[in-house]
Amino acid sequence: MLLLAMNSGVSEAADKIDVLIVDGQNNHDFVRTTPYLKKVLENTGRFNVFVATTPPRGAEAGAWKGFRPQFSDYDVVLSNYNGETWPEHARTAYEEFVLNGGGVMNVHAANNPFPDWPVWNDMVGLGWRGNNFGDRITVDADGKQVRTAKGEGPGAGHGKQHAYTVITRDREHPITKGLPQEWMHPQDELYHGQRGPGNNMNILATAFSSKESGGTGDHEPMVWWIPAGKGRVVTTVLGHVGGNQDQESWPMRCAGFQAIVTRGTEWAATGEVTIDLPKELPTADKVSLLP
Repeated sequence: MLLLAMNSGVSEAADKIDVLIVDGQNNHDFVRTTPYLKKVLENTGRFNVFVATTPPRGAEAGAWKGFRPQFSDYDVVLSNYNGETWPEHARTAYEEFVLNGGGVMNVHAANNPFPDWPVWNDMVGLGWRGNNFGDRITVDADGKQVRTAKGEGPGAGHGKQHAYTVITRDREHPITKGLPQEWMHPQDELYHGQRGPGNNMNILATAFSSKESGGTGDHEPMVWWIPAGKGRVVTTVLGHVGGNQDQESWPMRCAGFQAIVTRGTEWAATGEVTIDLPKELPTADKVSLLP
């Protein structure tokens, strides 16, 4: 079953947060999803949203000289990027931004790039990597983290797209507080076997990757955050949108997804959440979609 809900916005007046969305390369449809994510954030009334777009894949080195986001001018970066590694000047500026207290919200394939950027891999914790890249983190039935060593078990992948239940593992964290313990998410990719350093991971939500769907038979992290210096890096691997996919079927319309992205972006920037949850949340057997 399906519920149609409207976002309720912020609970009280607050100074707006400046968000920089970074896109420009992705194996997903960033051309349509960046404006959508921008609208989702702006609809809360909590954010001023700006966009920085990288050169396209395969661009000459000279084109990257002009990609110089002034990260320090913003409170938080939302990454909708999955592509070539940035040049050194952009990597250095990003590292300084986060380590000095800047926030990050990574959406779906934004944990896929940069296998050759060690500091970034520390910040994201787990990425789309082969099983020889680093450790794997899953969660057992009791909610305890399980670490699988480098070289053992599966690398990154996903089974067939399907609707699945998301389990809220930390119901007291400001991002996920108030979300149901279990809630139905619409048809989406369910990432499994993500690899990386996986240090200091605070897992907020998981999903069971069933073998029937082509998965692993394990509870896989769907939402987590990692402290990085004075900064906070939040990642959700929910939200696949492929090229030419009808917006009616976007899992980004899920009220649970939008709650995580808006509240996660606010929390990454400020350490607090003032944004209300959507009025109608998904339940264990009902999807709730926003426009």
